Order: sequence, then C-alpha cells, then structure tokens
Amino acid sequence: MGKTMKAAHLTDRGVVRVGGPEARGFLQGLVTGNVVTLEPGEARWAALLSPQGKILFDFLMSVQRNADTGDAILLDVSRGMIPDLVKRLTIYRLRAKVEISDQSAALGVVALYGGAPGEGVRDSRHPDIGARLILPLAKIEPQMLTFGGDAGLADYAAHRIALGVPEGGVDFAYGDAFPHEADMDQLNGVDFKKGCFVGQEVVARMQHRGTTRNRVLKVMLEGAAPPPGAIVMAGDTRIGVMGSSAGAQGLALLRIDRAEEAAQAGQALVSGETRLRLI
Repeated sequence: MGKTMKAAHLTDRGVVRVGGPEARGFLQGLVTGNVVTLEPGEARWAALLSPQGKILFDFLMSVQRNADTGDAILLDVSRGMIPDLVKRLTIYRLRAKVEISDQSAALGVVALYGGAPGEGVRDSRHPDIGARLILPLAKIEPQMLTFGGDAGLADYAAHRIALGVPEGGVDFAYGDAFPHEADMDQLNGVDFKKGCFVGQEVVARMQHRGTTRNRVLKVMLEGAAPPPGAIVMAGDTRIGVMGSSAGAQGLALLRIDRAEEAAQAGQALVSGETRLRLI
C-alpha cells in the first residue's frame, strides 16, 4: 500500500482570477512561466518581476475551464500580496481584453501531498510536492474529511522544506531576490524559451553567464531553529540569512561559493547558537 494522502487548507494563500479572451496572451508577456502551453491538470510556478529582474510576486498558475466565457487563469498567491498584485496587473492591462479579480472571499487553496494525488492540479515545482485544489470555501471542510482532516500549515511547511522548495516572503524577500536565487530556474518557475517577459533580459543574462552567487539551499540544524532572517556566518564572514525551518531541517539563502569554501575547509556555518550543515 502507498502512503495516505494528506490535505492542508492553506489559509495564507488566496486566488486571483485573470479572465477574458486575451488572458493568456496578457500574462504571457508579463510572467516568467509559459501561460500559452499551460494545460488543465497542472499548477505551474511563475513570478512577476521588476524591470531589474527581481521577484515582486510569485504564484502557481492553473487553468479554469469555462465553455461559455473561455479559459481563465487562476493565480494561487500569498494572501497578503493580493491587493498589490491586482493593482500591478491592472496597471499593465491597458487595452487588453482581460478582467482581473480577487476571488479570495469565495475560493480557497488546499495542498494535497504525501501520497499519489488522485485529484487536484499537479504542482510542477517538484515531482514529490503533490497537487493543489482550488475550491469554494464552503466545500473545503467537507473535502478535508475525505483526507482524514486538515493536516495544517506547519505539516505542509515541513513537507515543502524537506523537498527544498522555497516560499516567498520567508525564504526569499519580495523585491530583493532574482529568480535564480529562489531556485525558480531549477523548480520549473522560469521558461527560458518562451520569449519576452518583464525583467527577462536580466534573468537570461544570469542563466547564460552562470552568475548566480546566492541560492536558497537546504541545511540541517544542530540546535534550535533560528528565525527567518537570522544572519548565517562562516567564521567572521556573513554569508547569508536563514529562511523557514521544520524540526532539524531548514532553508537558507546563502552565498554559494563561500558556503562551499567553508564546507571544504571544515568550517562550521553558524546562525546565532545553531550550527548549520549544508545538504
């Protein structure tokens, strides 16, 4: 028998709907992921960048099929970022035939993980991360009962951290991190062949030159988990900051070369009183 599927209601996530006949083309010219090739059944990671190539917003995109009004794209996004995302998309809309709306009062996000998902849309960031369900809020609790109840945000976070999948706002700072630093290039968050999007020249240059100096990396913690944002040191040198953690595992945004040099020299990485070991 395989593992039992778990479900967690991600109350920190909301939903933005981008509908209308030009929804796909509108988003295609803005975000890092390919919207034109997005099929039902997949949740594809993408970001909206600043012109300088920094992540302003990240989200999982999925298709909402409607025979009458045409496909809409649903953006599963950090709830606190939604007002600014809607505002930013509205600025870019100009004359495009799209409708942009915050659906979070009606729809909620559920993560399915830990087994073979029979329903939902596959989260394409990692083969083992699971699937997402976007449901009317009234249907979430009954749906949870079919999975033995709500596993909770902390349990899902531990699953995500174990797979090395970063979360915006805790493992990397919005407005400050490039997609490569958030591992978006390795976790199917950037399509380098799709053509233009906002900030694309900077991202393409980093890809071709291999100039990424910082990345979110997985660490083992020997001691109490440092809070997100706590400084990581190698000897007297600051080499990064802690992100999220669960149990003895965590994620940290580190300067790659210095972390590797420290590992080769047998020098411990330290955050506060806690020693970190690179995985």
